[in-house]
Amino acid sequence: MTLKERPKVTLLAGGVGAARLLRGLASLVDPDHLTVVVNTGDDEEFYGLHVSPDLDTIVYTLAGLSPRDRGWGVRGDSRRVLQALERFYGPAWFGLGDRDLATHMFRTDRLRAGASLSDCTREICAALGVRVRVLPASDDRLRTLLDTDEGTLAFQHYLVKRRGRPTVRAVRYDGSATARPAPGVLEAIASADVVIIAPSNPFVSIGPILAVPGVRAALGHEVSKTIAISPLIGGRAVKGPLAAMLASMEGRADVATVARLYRSLAAVLVVAVEHPVVVVVIPVVVELSDNPVDYHLTNLLLH
Repeated sequence: MTLKERPKVTLLAGGVGAARLLRGLASLVDPDHLTVVVNTGDDEEFYGLHVSPDLDTIVYTLAGLSPRDRGWGVRGDSRRVLQALERFYGPAWFGLGDRDLATHMFRTDRLRAGASLSDCTREICAALGVRVRVLPASDDRLRTLLDTDEGTLAFQHYLVKRRGRPTVRAVRYDGSATARPAPGVLEAIASADVVIIAPSNPFVSIGPILAVPGVRAALGHEVSKTIAISPLIGGRAVKGPLAAMLASMEGRADVATVARLYRSLAAVLVVAVEHPVVVVVIPVVVELSDNPVDYHLTNLLLH
């Protein structure tokens, strides 16, 4: 794949896994040439506030506010408001820091005033000094639901409250039939020199983006310039319940299964096998180098 000196890059992203890649990517790509399309399927309401966990993780990462070890929330944030809320609502199972709450309060106020989620996201980026264009996959309501051995669970209830323990049988995207791509999403895919599918969970992070009508088709027209990055390293998920979900829904938790999921969407699958970086030109595997992931992986993708 031959790219321009200053390529236009569009990244399809979930939360923490994508944010780790984005730290390197943002240091290599002109912010005016980088667009991040973000999952909104795990948005949820807490204490009357609209919380967009993946959008916030991406924006905080680009603003240099997220803790590097944990990857989500605001570095050094306190939880005094949450502790006070527990007096009225009981023990909290979803962590919200004080500065993080300010973001949710602003977003909720703007949404109630008639602004779209795209509007709110653009305004939050501007307030935090983020130049990269960050787009929600859709401005419409979209919620990821998991059919498990404990019944149907909303994503945050499954991942945070139940710590990803229930066995997942299927994943559904409530609202996807009527959702529309947010302004700029399809154009960002079509006009990019390279599209990257982040190393996020294919079912609950990338899946909701692809479930928005028009997005999967747009990617299908751009397969030759699309690179997917496996969220498995050495056959294991870096974080979260992906391996268990692959096993329960696809029968195997390995790179071949990830490749099959992205086969019609990407020409290349990049795989980190412990330390070596491998490119799977679906379905052929070729080892390229022994560079570590993060910055050096993004350097490999763009040069």
